[in-house]
Amino acid sequence: MLNKIRNFAKTKLAGVFVGILIIPFVLWGMGGVFSGGNTNNVAKINNENISTQDLMNFLNTSNIDKNTIRDNLENKVLEQLVSTLVSEKLLEMEIKDLNLVISEKSLANNIKKNPNFFDDNNNFSRIKYEKFLLSNNITAAEFELRVKKNELQKKLFYYIGGGINSPFFITNKTFKEQKSKINLDYINLNNAYVKKNNISDEDIDKFINENSEDLKEEFISFSYLKITPKNLIGIDDYNHDFFNKIDEIENEMSNGVTIKDVATNFNLKLIKKENYIKNSESDPVEKKIYEMKDTEIQLFDEGNFYVLYEISDVNKFLPKKNDKKFRNRVTEILFERKKYDFNRKILNEISNKKFTQSKFEEIITKNSIKKEKTQINSIEDEKIFTNNSIKLIYSMSQNSFGLVNDENDNIYIVKIVGINNENISKNSEEFKIYENKGKNKLKDQMYSSYDNFLNEKYKVKINQKTIERVKNYFK
Repeated sequence: MLNKIRNFAKTKLAGVFVGILIIPFVLWGMGGVFSGGNTNNVAKINNENISTQDLMNFLNTSNIDKNTIRDNLENKVLEQLVSTLVSEKLLEMEIKDLNLVISEKSLANNIKKNPNFFDDNNNFSRIKYEKFLLSNNITAAEFELRVKKNELQKKLFYYIGGGINSPFFITNKTFKEQKSKINLDYINLNNAYVKKNNISDEDIDKFINENSEDLKEEFISFSYLKITPKNLIGIDDYNHDFFNKIDEIENEMSNGVTIKDVATNFNLKLIKKENYIKNSESDPVEKKIYEMKDTEIQLFDEGNFYVLYEISDVNKFLPKKNDKKFRNRVTEILFERKKYDFNRKILNEISNKKFTQSKFEEIITKNSIKKEKTQINSIEDEKIFTNNSIKLIYSMSQNSFGLVNDENDNIYIVKIVGINNENISKNSEEFKIYENKGKNKLKDQMYSSYDNFLNEKYKVKINQKTIERVKNYFK
């Protein structure tokens, strides 16, 4: 739990939720939507309730647009926000229980050291501070409370992990884990995959027959208007009269007038398309309409002109089997599927320790693949493979095999043929770097242990029924 909170504080969202600088209030109101009792609580930590009002106050100071929450309800954005609020509340309870405090003098010094309030001589400016409060619609007391909360959270994390030192064996172990020189044999599997031109017509026809429903494509029939000042009001200027006409068109649409009637009423040319599907050569406007096909009628700004479209029909058809583009698409699907199956088979054999040197050599011989050799000098050596692949390689033992990739998504089988471990010297320039890395590793272990302690100490219950009611408020 604490690890998640600590890691959250490093993210961009942390600037929204727990940052020092407060942003303008959104000032939403729940009114009388919720009544008292347990139905008014979104969560409970031990015996302490977190009410819907607490949640709304939290949202008010987070500058999250109401429409953004509404648009992401299905992505569980509200549950994530409740989780963040619970985390903040838990920190407050733990700070209180440990009796961690910050003096008014320390608080004042912290604010005075904030570079946002410095003048041209890098001195604290009371005027800049006051302007900040006014422009962000916040009182000094509210801002100082936020700063105090942030500093107390820092104290809590220091209380848990502060003062930890890395003994030499941890520093040395960390150095070996990240700076060992690893010798590899590796092969690129591109030549081991079935070639696209070797995928037979029989395979293609069989795949189409077995997957006809999934291969159907959406074709739409629609009409649209390109609206410019020239064809709407007779001149090239985007003036007041033009935008008044656009407003008239929007009003007619909202009253159920068809696009055909709009074209007639405003003497505009109506363009019709039947059973249309986008492709690489599609007109940009028509392609955009296709991509917005879930909305039956809409007016949108295309930069130099407006577009009004109306979709009359959407149908799914299976393209003709002899259609070249369709067959190329199916060939690509079959190629990627066979490639995936080939990789998965190897990965399963490696995972089950059934992939042997003889199988490695068999793939090389059968597909005339050249075996390459390289040395990886550190966990940050990404000259061939991706960062995640290098991390995987450094987790492997000697003579083991792995499946990795490069930045171009080429897949490789690698074999560890040698690991050269060297000890770090206390006098080396790198010693301090790896001592800090070892210290951070110990801190992470400490935080993990503290997580378990917190899970025992604080019992968190989420009231999903109340959250669903709050969701209804946003809908």
